[in-house]
Amino acid sequence: MYVQTSTEHLPSVMRAFAMSIAFALLGAMAGVYVPPALFLPLIILEIGMLLFAFLIRKKRTISYTFLYAFTFISGITTYPIIYHYMAQSGGKVVFLALGTTTVVFAGIGVYATKTKRNFSWMGGMLMAALLALIAISIFNLIWPLSSTGMLAFSFVGVLVFSGYILFDFNRMKHYGVTAEEVPLMALNLYLDFVNLFINLLRIFGILSSDD
Repeated sequence: MYVQTSTEHLPSVMRAFAMSIAFALLGAMAGVYVPPALFLPLIILEIGMLLFAFLIRKKRTISYTFLYAFTFISGITTYPIIYHYMAQSGGKVVFLALGTTTVVFAGIGVYATKTKRNFSWMGGMLMAALLALIAISIFNLIWPLSSTGMLAFSFVGVLVFSGYILFDFNRMKHYGVTAEEVPLMALNLYLDFVNLFINLLRIFGILSSDD
């Protein structure tokens, strides 16, 4: 049986991505009512779900229910970060980070789907950079970085996740998406967006506190 892998499913990916953002916003609003003691178990659950999603992707893909459950939980666990910067620098910093993330995401997405260039070669480099960011994040839990170090870390994070936006959109253009892969591709884009947002929020938060 022929399986369609063209870009005809790209609108479906974008709809699922938009729904993921909506569920994350609902999760962030629900985070106001979540007891602090529950945030760590939810983070562990979120990491476990993420590992499951990417470990099974070779054999089968995730469901829409899994996608929206994950993004809702992700919204809850992102709430403390948003609250911290709102309390420290005001709501304008959060909206500035969100607006900048949206513009960057849309701009790179349009370029990646219009250009004839193939950026699949970036995959290994981006994965190496992502692993380095994870290692530094773990290091930061033990020996916290200075504000300058965190600023540099966040700038690198912006570059890495901007690269992933380019890579993921470009991959869908060149290699297509099957109907079954739509939730997983939407999850990839959601992770790109949220991580870009968090890194930009850190940058704007640090810069505003230094004023």
